[in-house]
Amino acid sequence: MNNDLKTILSIIENSEALNEQDKSSIVKAVKGVDKELTVLEFKLDRTEKVKRTTSILLEETIEELEKKREAVEVQSKLIEEENKRKSEELEEARQLQLAMLPKQLPQLPNLDIAVYMQTATEVGGDYYDFHVGTDGTLTAVCGDATGHGLKAGTVVTITKSLFNNLASDENILNSFSKISRVIKDMKFRQLAMCLMLLKIRGNRLWLSSAAMPPALIYRKSNKAVEEIFIKGMPLGSMNNFPYTIKESYLEQGDTILLLSDGLPELTNERNEMYGYDRTKTEFHSVGEKEPEEIVNHLKNSASLWSNGKAPDDDVTFVVIKVKQSNSKI
Repeated sequence: MNNDLKTILSIIENSEALNEQDKSSIVKAVKGVDKELTVLEFKLDRTEKVKRTTSILLEETIEELEKKREAVEVQSKLIEEENKRKSEELEEARQLQLAMLPKQLPQLPNLDIAVYMQTATEVGGDYYDFHVGTDGTLTAVCGDATGHGLKAGTVVTITKSLFNNLASDENILNSFSKISRVIKDMKFRQLAMCLMLLKIRGNRLWLSSAAMPPALIYRKSNKAVEEIFIKGMPLGSMNNFPYTIKESYLEQGDTILLLSDGLPELTNERNEMYGYDRTKTEFHSVGEKEPEEIVNHLKNSASLWSNGKAPDDDVTFVVIKVKQSNSKI
């Protein structure tokens, strides 16, 4: 009991003006007040403790949130720097890829050539190149390095350097063997080069493939598309693979289409692939046109299919058309 109530009780008990019954009632009331005050003090004390505890917890929470905010900012900066680094790497890979392509297309009296390449959001490693021999033989390649980014670009660089040295070799299988051995000796993990290589001399055609899509030839004589599929492993994937050569003849108006898998595997908004059958059908519909017109048709068809969305893989095709018959062998 606090001192004030004790004083009141003492006064009441010593009062001669009050009878015992009144004294008893007043004392009982005072003690009731004392009890209520005690409960109130307890509640106030507990409230104060809760306030102090809440204040401490709030301070700790604010401090923890501040630490987390700082950690998120640091992580965000790291992610931003990593994305910038990857973007720069992809741009370097894209520039490297484009640097590997021929600056000019061969100008030949009997052949017209057109090409197209759309690089992917992540550089896919597509590649094409040409060489014209002293006897007028055209050697052409269309390839696709496995993987993406700078590593794929490195494989393309190696392939181009080897192609420059081997293009004049009449033996396609010898060229394949040397390219494959060099890439394999580089010991790139899971990196290799898919490649289609053809030679045209006069009206004769030789070609071989290392895991590339079929070559398509529009035959003007019967207005049909011939599909030349050659089984083969990517160059650099295994030693001494038995690659094969197919030989054919070309006539005036015949048109060859070489392509990477980027067009057939291009997806639309429903995740449906463009497909090899559609590729063949679209090529057949414009087979008699000039190479540049064929390229534009296929390019527009691909864009319509994907609704203008950037492809996930490089889209590349090479079109070669026989302008005039040449029976020189």
